[in-house]
Amino acid sequence: MALVAIQGAARPSTAVGTGKVTDLPVASRSFAGFAIGHIVLAVLAIFSIFPVYWIFVTAFRAPQDALSQNIFVWPLSFNNFQYVWDTIPIAGMIANTFAMSLVLAVAQLLVAVFAAYGFATWEFRGKKILFLLFIGSWLVPFQVTMIPNYVLISQLGLLNTIAGVVVPNLCSAFAVLLMRQHLQSFPRDLIDASHIDGRSSWGTLWLVVLPNMKPALAALGIMLFISAWNEYLWPSLILQSSDALIQVGIRSFLGAEGNNWGAVMAASGLACVPIFLIYIFLQRYVVDAFIRSGLK
Repeated sequence: MALVAIQGAARPSTAVGTGKVTDLPVASRSFAGFAIGHIVLAVLAIFSIFPVYWIFVTAFRAPQDALSQNIFVWPLSFNNFQYVWDTIPIAGMIANTFAMSLVLAVAQLLVAVFAAYGFATWEFRGKKILFLLFIGSWLVPFQVTMIPNYVLISQLGLLNTIAGVVVPNLCSAFAVLLMRQHLQSFPRDLIDASHIDGRSSWGTLWLVVLPNMKPALAALGIMLFISAWNEYLWPSLILQSSDALIQVGIRSFLGAEGNNWGAVMAASGLACVPIFLIYIFLQRYVVDAFIRSGLK
């Protein structure tokens, strides 16, 4: 009986009185629709990848050909990379940027886990209003809070320090919102069973919830790290020296006397390498997070 039920469920459904199939299996889709979908995805992928490709094409040109419009480059020239390496301490700047981005990603992830766990599992008065106010802070443009934050950092004596870049960004409303969505899909029975076993809320969070949310945590951590790595405006305001972070160091090749675009692209290409490596090694966690986010 069970086999018959399974076979019946696997058959495509038909509309009553028409005999037309309404739910076709994936294998029976038309080849034309399949091809069109992949062509659209390929075009979008090319538009997304081309700016990165152009960075490296310009970086590998000879310095005098930096403004060439040719989409291919030959022969390859490493003069721009050598000039960048000799002009700025790019290895130290990449190390500082990596440390700053890692601290920000870990701090924002911890705050997001704690806040989202409270919003998703606890019931208290004013919960919805507090959550709306919290998420509302995400809608406030950075330019509105930029000057007050700068004055505060100046009064704390943190100007021209990496701590001045980190402190105002220890919390991310986006991270809280995303983590709350994942926690709301977490089986409530497991949390209740943990409380029945005598675990506190703290123990339940660390021993039950987080071990089962590694893909979501990894995906969010990657996004937070990349966001911190790409930040330019706030570090450029706080850091007066151009040898602290790679984003600030790249602008040293842009000046009133002229812009060295070959060096800019070479430095930008080197700044992209750590992000590429991180995503290559951790991309499966990102995919797992999006797949599991739809499961209850």
